[in-house]
Amino acid sequence: MTIATQFGMRYPLIQGGMANIATAQLAAAVSNAGGLGLVGAGGMTTDMLRDNIRKCREMTPNVFGVNLMLMHPMIDEMAQAVVEEGVKFVTTGAGNPAKYMEAWKAAGITIVPVVPSAALAKRMERFGADAVIVEGCEAGGHIGELTTMSLVPQVVDAVGIPVVAAGGIASGRQVLAAFALGASGVQVGTCLLVAEECPVHENYKRAVVGATDTATTVTGRINGVPVRIIKNKMAMNYIKREKEGATKEELEHFTLGSLRRAVFEGDVDSGSVMAGQVAGMCKQILPCAEIIRSLFAEYEQAYDRLQRAVC
Repeated sequence: MTIATQFGMRYPLIQGGMANIATAQLAAAVSNAGGLGLVGAGGMTTDMLRDNIRKCREMTPNVFGVNLMLMHPMIDEMAQAVVEEGVKFVTTGAGNPAKYMEAWKAAGITIVPVVPSAALAKRMERFGADAVIVEGCEAGGHIGELTTMSLVPQVVDAVGIPVVAAGGIASGRQVLAAFALGASGVQVGTCLLVAEECPVHENYKRAVVGATDTATTVTGRINGVPVRIIKNKMAMNYIKREKEGATKEELEHFTLGSLRRAVFEGDVDSGSVMAGQVAGMCKQILPCAEIIRSLFAEYEQAYDRLQRAVC
């Protein structure tokens, strides 16, 4: 069974809950296109989150959800807000959502944590998670160390709940590969950065469209906070300072507000242009519905080719 059947979507696709990017506008576009859109609480206040939930509900009749970053300073308020606003689908990142799960379950919320390991996936299953999202280090933004190819099958073998593959997925061939690894669906982010409905600055979209296969790098590896972004002046200076022994606090100050500069101001030189390794595959700015339709049309073609190849 795919997550499309389980969660009531046309396509087994969840949109990434990208901070400052996953607004009501993008979430509604994804849900209207047949996937499951997410309002990303990262970068929002609780009031902003409530406003985006209400706007999204006005913009789509289809299922949508909320992504909550568990390290957010307002997380307790936000965890209650999703209950009060009648949200029916929640994904979580950057922590363990166990303390909120009983209340969410009582409210009928489907809970899908993002996990970086099989061990945490098993814990989430024991706590009552309905599925888990497994994100490899090919993804944009904050990442772990394991690749999607190595992590997904190990989590699939470790749990009995559906596994959603994330990281390095921007084509139908990669969707097919995710299913071959045992996933029940995919989560995508980078390929939606070039959607017409994505609210990032045009400069950000153009940076993704102009990316090559080697366009991204990872900052923060030495200090244990790895983030994948498109190479630019800020990234190179950050890595240089990191190698010179700058403290975590100095580096945090150096990048303060850098994502917002890139997203809202279009500063692609000193801003943080978060994107995954598949940025080099995203060559056109297109309507969200066309991006998602093309993913699954190519998936069908790739599946047919594979069947012919092995028969």
